[in-house]
Amino acid sequence: MKTLIWSLTALLAALWTGFIAAVHQLTGWLLSAIDTGSLQGAAGTVGGLALPPVPAWLEPWIDTASIAALQSFVVSLVEWLGAVMPSGDALMAWVGPLLWVGWAMVLVPMLAIAGLLHWLVGRTTAQQTGARPVGA
Repeated sequence: MKTLIWSLTALLAALWTGFIAAVHQLTGWLLSAIDTGSLQGAAGTVGGLALPPVPAWLEPWIDTASIAALQSFVVSLVEWLGAVMPSGDALMAWVGPLLWVGWAMVLVPMLAIAGLLHWLVGRTTAQQTGARPVGA
């Protein structure tokens, strides 16, 4: 059972690490394609886009005013990013470490849970077999 716990933990950790590494590479690739000052132009482009028609099946759940508000939020966010960080490389200098901090914030509890399960399985097995720890 302990082997299963640690095997599953290793598999999940490898999948999580691979996902974060792929997101990091993809983000770096996308942000390196952004030229200096092009975020300002992108904000104008996003602001000038016409809203797509909402499908009939989606109309009961989505208000068109909320879509317009979301579009204006994206425009203001892109304008702000263009003013604060004019190049994609400057933004990647922040995004990369934040991705790996998020990776660690998920991986540490995952390992703690695996350690707790390992301990609980060992304790349960010892109680069922009547075995005592060494030195007790």
